Amino acid sequence: MKLFRTLHADEIECRVSRITTKGVVLLLYKTARTDADLLDETFSPTGWKNDFKIVDGVLYGGVALYDKDKNEWIWKWDAGTESNTEAEKGRASDAFKRAGFKWGLGRELYSAPFTFVPASKCNIENGKCYDNFEVMDIDYTPDERICYLRIGLKGITVF
Repeated sequence: MKLFRTLHADEIECRVSRITTKGVVLLLYKTARTDADLLDETFSPTGWKNDFKIVDGVLYGGVALYDKDKNEWIWKWDAGTESNTEAEKGRASDAFKRAGFKWGLGRELYSAPFTFVPASKCNIENGKCYDNFEVMDIDYTPDERICYLRIGLKGITVF
């Protein structure tokens, strides 16, 4: 049973995952705010909750949905990893997003095609990319796999 709608283009972020002299490879991701918004939209702000716990020094985040038939909260948990900017906040955010993934939040992102932007279409200097990419349009197959993806560079369509 599918709980969540697929993500809209403006809910998906792009991150440069690898830089070469020939161009950059992009990854698609969603933020914890997007997950919270989708949980609110689908279950209302009081129809879900989250929590965190440390197990053997590892931070786990959990997302619970209320099951009216069972009259109880059903939890799904996962561990988070630190981010490069804010370690603790990033770890908590990652744990929350990974727990949400177990409920199906954003699973369609794992069907994203390999996304390569040639160096001629972006600003690479000294091994660093200075561009901000965005998902401009996206479409899905009936089984919710990405079948069309248009990515732009600061409002300019790249491909």
